[in-house]
Amino acid sequence: MSGGRRAAPVTRGGASDPDPRVAPFMQHLAARTLSVATTRSYRTVVERFLAWSDGEGIDWRQPERGDLRRYVARLGDGAQRSTVQQRLAALGTFYRFWVRQGSVPKDPLHALARPQRERRLPDVLSAEQVSRLIDTAAAGEPAAYALRDTALIELLYGAGLRIAEVVSIEVRDLDLARGEVRVTGKGEKERVALFGAPCVSALQRYLADGRPQLMASSEGVSSALFLNRNGAPLGERGARARLDATAKRAGLPAGFHPHTLRHSFATHLLDGGADLRVVQELLGHESLGTTQVYTHVSTTRLRGLYASAHPRARRGGAR
Repeated sequence: MSGGRRAAPVTRGGASDPDPRVAPFMQHLAARTLSVATTRSYRTVVERFLAWSDGEGIDWRQPERGDLRRYVARLGDGAQRSTVQQRLAALGTFYRFWVRQGSVPKDPLHALARPQRERRLPDVLSAEQVSRLIDTAAAGEPAAYALRDTALIELLYGAGLRIAEVVSIEVRDLDLARGEVRVTGKGEKERVALFGAPCVSALQRYLADGRPQLMASSEGVSSALFLNRNGAPLGERGARARLDATAKRAGLPAGFHPHTLRHSFATHLLDGGADLRVVQELLGHESLGTTQVYTHVSTTRLRGLYASAHPRARRGGAR
């Protein structure tokens, strides 16, 4: 290691003082209107990398390739490739910011070989499994929870929403007459999502009977559409817990996740003949490439149906 590139870590006045390497970067992210979770993730990644660099006596402005390889290997210890990719992307954003500020000569990660991104197809439920999940939620107890959970699932699947989008919906965002809801997606971008008659019916029942019962548990008045048992807004963690419990009772695969309903929404639309760009718009994807993964899922499903149904696709038929 060359001694010229080593530098002591930046000193700060006290433990509570902001790190001058991190604070300006976080201000930059705030201006980009990223989600709270994404911003928090970027901060965690950067702070851990800087703590490692300081501990190793490495100048964070110009780390050598060997140092970065050691750090990537450390990141990959027990982590999925996608997680390593996300953390390296966050560090790349951090370095490009400081390059523009003139404090770092170049992005040291630019020439670094990175783990190949895994091409994993998303998990998708069948229409029968979705119906079973909804029926299981509707049969739950107490009745107010059943009405809420049924409406929650209908909205996740019927409109293809993310769990974070659903729990942030307010009553005023709904237009039941038109089957529309205004949601705020990634990057604080608003869009209008559509849903059908079963979802309208579930929401009407919840608003008429379930939500007033939950609201009675609170002295205050909440504008949130989905409420918890205390009459406060239902959070992501609470919604996930309810969905997980319902999925287990419905006998769904162990890998079920709230996002599985969004994947199922997109795949079922394509299976039904929807245009890819329409699905892109409904999902709120910026890039058509993000939506195209569902064409692979749909093709995989079609191949399975073909192999099981066509006489020339079976063993002993055609090669």
